[in-house]
Amino acid sequence: MGKNQLDPDSRFRNYSDLVIKTCMLAGKIMIENGSEMTRVNDTIKRIARNAGMPNLKTYITITGIMISVNDNSETQITEIDKRAFDLRKITAVNDLSRRFAEHKTTLEQFYQELQHVSDLDTYFPYWMKILSAAILSGSIEVVFRGDYSVFFITCVVGMLGWIIFDYLNRIVKVEFINEFTAAISIGMLAMLARKLGLGSGVDNMIIGGVMPLVPGVQITNAVRDLMSGNLVSGPARAMEAIMGACALGFGVALALKWFG
Repeated sequence: MGKNQLDPDSRFRNYSDLVIKTCMLAGKIMIENGSEMTRVNDTIKRIARNAGMPNLKTYITITGIMISVNDNSETQITEIDKRAFDLRKITAVNDLSRRFAEHKTTLEQFYQELQHVSDLDTYFPYWMKILSAAILSGSIEVVFRGDYSVFFITCVVGMLGWIIFDYLNRIVKVEFINEFTAAISIGMLAMLARKLGLGSGVDNMIIGGVMPLVPGVQITNAVRDLMSGNLVSGPARAMEAIMGACALGFGVALALKWFG
């Protein structure tokens, strides 16, 4: 074998390592941004199959991914240490996977483009998120309680509660504490509005105000994971959703006890 000629086994190891890294990065982005486990597993398997590695083995949970190409290769593991919800990043990973399947991009280009997906800006500007939280709070209050008299003040309460929650998320990494604190603030704001004569239905304002913080996506993904037979991530996500709901309930109850 010539001096500058690569060992075939070495070329295979380098290529298989790139396949694993690409699959792991794609899966990590999807889990971090709210994808259910079935979609993550399907995407990883498709990438490996299109890369010529149909025997790739995976073990995926909401806290980590374990991948190996075959029984003789080194297994690689990556941790999932944050979870948010950004469907555009999930869509970006799926689009890149389709382009790779259609041979419109190489594996190296695929991996490089995946590294930039996490840098994508969010869908909407901050002011639009605030406005959406306000409209959601007021609209939900009308739908569930039918009290039009507190629609506008509920919009304000929900908007301020979401602002507090979003601000805390940037400085505190424990989401339970952020939801708990935001729920207390929403309860206090609702009772303050009643004392100022801006509305009489405190319960209605609180119900609408906490709606932007309710873990609806977590509950949906937990049910989908359970229905697909994922008995690790499903219960874990369900517990995460229950803790979020409990944080909201405890926060509101504490506000009512202290200031009611």
